Formats: sequence, C-alpha cells, structure tokens
Amino acid sequence: MRTIWWEEGLKMIDQTLLPEKLVILEVKTIRQLVEAIQSLRVRGAPALGAAGGYGVALAAQKSTFSDSENVIQEMEMAGEMIRQSRPTAINLAWGVDRVLRAASRCEDADEVRERALLEAEAIAEEDLAVNRAIGKNGARLLEDGDRVLTHCNAGRLACVGYGTALGVIRSAVAEGKDIQVYACETRPLHQGSRLTSWELSQDGIPVTLICDSVSGYLMRKGKIDKAIVGADRITSDAVFNKIGTYSHAVLARFHQVPFYVAAPLSTFDRVLQEADVTVEERDPDEVRRLGTVQLAPRDVEVYNPAFDATPLEYVSALITEKGIFRPPLMPPV
Repeated sequence: MRTIWWEEGLKMIDQTLLPEKLVILEVKTIRQLVEAIQSLRVRGAPALGAAGGYGVALAAQKSTFSDSENVIQEMEMAGEMIRQSRPTAINLAWGVDRVLRAASRCEDADEVRERALLEAEAIAEEDLAVNRAIGKNGARLLEDGDRVLTHCNAGRLACVGYGTALGVIRSAVAEGKDIQVYACETRPLHQGSRLTSWELSQDGIPVTLICDSVSGYLMRKGKIDKAIVGADRITSDAVFNKIGTYSHAVLARFHQVPFYVAAPLSTFDRVLQEADVTVEERDPDEVRRLGTVQLAPRDVEVYNPAFDATPLEYVSALITEKGIFRPPLMPPV
C-alpha cells in the first residue's frame, strides 16, 4: 500500500493513528489537505512532495471555471496555501511548483486538469523508483552484521513508498545482509516508536526501540556501527531533519560512527543556506501533553522546533538516486 495516492480522489494513510489502527483518509478540499499536512497525517519530505503535487491537481479538478486562466489562478492560490503549511520541508513547494509549471503550458481548462493530475501521478511514480535507487546505492555502505541507528521515520510512510533511510536498510536486507536497527523514539510526536518500529516489524527486520537520549550510550558501548537518517532540506552547508538529528550526528562524530543521510535530489536546496531557512516551530502542547495526559504545567514556556540543522562536516556521505557523495562534494543539479 502507498502512503498517498489518487483513486477517484486524493487518499492517504492517516499517520497520526498508527500503530493502533490503519485508517485511509479521503481528502476532498485544499483546507483539509493543509490540515492533514500541518497535523502530520501526511509527513516526510518525499511524501510531502507528492502531497504538494496532488494538492494542486485537486484544486484543478475541483475548479468550476471553464477557461484555463481562471483554473490556473485557483491552482496557484491553492499552491500558496499548501506551500505555507510547512515552511522547512522543501519537497512540498517543489511538488506544488512542478505541477503548476506543467499545467501552465496547457491552453484549455480540461487540458489543465488532465495535465495537472498526470504530473502529480508522475511525481508519485518517480518517488518509488528514486527510493529504490537510493536503497540500492546506500546498501553498499552497510555490511553484514551492522547495527544501524536511525531517527524519526524515513521509511515508506515518509515517502510514497519504500523509503529513503529505511529504503537503504530494506535493500541491504534484500541482499541477504543481517541488519539490526536501533530506532530512536523521536520526541515529542514519537515518529520513531509509532512509525519506524511499526514499519520494520511489519517487514520482519529486527528493530530495537530506544529513547532518543540512549544513542550516545550505545555508541560508547560499541553497539552502533552506522547511523542513517533522512532529510527535509539539504542546503550547501547543512542538513535539516527532525529535531534531535544534530545531537546524534555530534555523538557519531565523537565515537567515529559513520553518519549517513539518504535523500532524493528534490530535497536539495540549491539557493538557500542554513541561515536563510525558516525552522518550523510547533504547538507547545505537543511537549506539554501526551494525548490526554498532562506532562507539564499548562502555562510552562515551551520551545518546540520541528527540525534542527546538522552541518555537512558531520555527514559522512549523502546517499541519493544518482549515487553516493561525500561532503563537501554535492550531487550535480
């Protein structure tokens, strides 16, 4: 099953309900899509790229105008709403812009609608192929018997399917390598415990769930051989990924553990640098509460960034669909 797809409308797995139950969400409006993105019903850079593309296509299908100019104008308005829903993940805007560019070349409204959906579907299909290429390339870096640390969720739930960081692990396992995964829980929303451990358990890949703060202890004990994560944006000087990634990277550097980042070329930002990127800050109650349970005083001040930036000097290699690149070497445009 894919994470997000078009089947007589836009559908996606509601990731906020996993692992307790698997529910398919049907998205009928742009506002509903924006809510799904902001609430992390759909999340992960490649999946957000597909969501951006499908969202613009959805706006085209819902438009009642009979001329291409007004249909495209509605698509552009929808695209801007989608772009602003999560500012740090570059793939979201990339998916929006790609479908808008494709549709802008059409001359009549029906052609705009058809071309928009075809381009959105192309993004989804390409994501599957790209992730398998990333997996194949990255599997070369994993050896039989490796114990691999990962953070957050960079598996099929973060993509249309297969995964980036977990795609590398899946590919290594498919080659017959014995891989043991340590999955960080990933506070405060537990994407590691809820999603990564669920995915790997579904696939029969050995996984041990740990608290985020345990990684350094395991490295010191010599129980981590490699670390691999995904990315939400990669600039010329830093990797933006789920908050906590930087801490793992620093610990990996200190303990001489290779630290890898797996991401498609669409995640690379060729324009901005770390200082130019807006890091999303999320609802303080994600930290104050756990579901209905109050974990902290209701009025305590909270700092809750969704991402952090890891300088490229801490990254051993960037794994992409075009190959493996060791910073400061970057993949070609």
